[in-house]
Amino acid sequence: MSDDKLTHFDSDGKAIMVEVGEKTPTRRIAVARGEVRMQETTLTRILDRRVEKGDVFAIARIAGIMAAKKTPELIPLCHPLLLTSVALEFIPFPGEGRVEIEATVKLTGTTGVEMEALTAVSVAALTIYDMCKAVDKAMVIGAIQLEEKQGGKSGIYRRAESAGSPQVGPGDA
Repeated sequence: MSDDKLTHFDSDGKAIMVEVGEKTPTRRIAVARGEVRMQETTLTRILDRRVEKGDVFAIARIAGIMAAKKTPELIPLCHPLLLTSVALEFIPFPGEGRVEIEATVKLTGTTGVEMEALTAVSVAALTIYDMCKAVDKAMVIGAIQLEEKQGGKSGIYRRAESAGSPQVGPGDA
């Protein structure tokens, strides 16, 4: 366990929004991933654009972008940010009945965008579930995690390729 102090609490243990106004703006990037597991027939319908509600990936992409922009309305103590980019990719795995979702969020600012990337992935996954639940109620959303972050005083973080400990940059250890 790290000795780092939790920054969202004051000396009395009350929740606070962290002061970031004195920090120097830097380029910040966060990449998050998650997945939706489903029946192979459901994935085939998505890929063939035979889901009655519409193009599942197109709608989930818009939902993820909107969610990233709304993160401070959903997650207490998150700062409202002027995001410069939100991109979502959907990687289907035919034969596995699985779709991987990746969100990349960017800005130049005084606080990170990890929560925005994680929120984008979460809402995109929920949108896939919503659009396909009529044909597959057994879908499973999971493995939502931060893969990478850049910027700020802690430098670069990249999740390790294997199941070992995360790789860290300067200031993270």
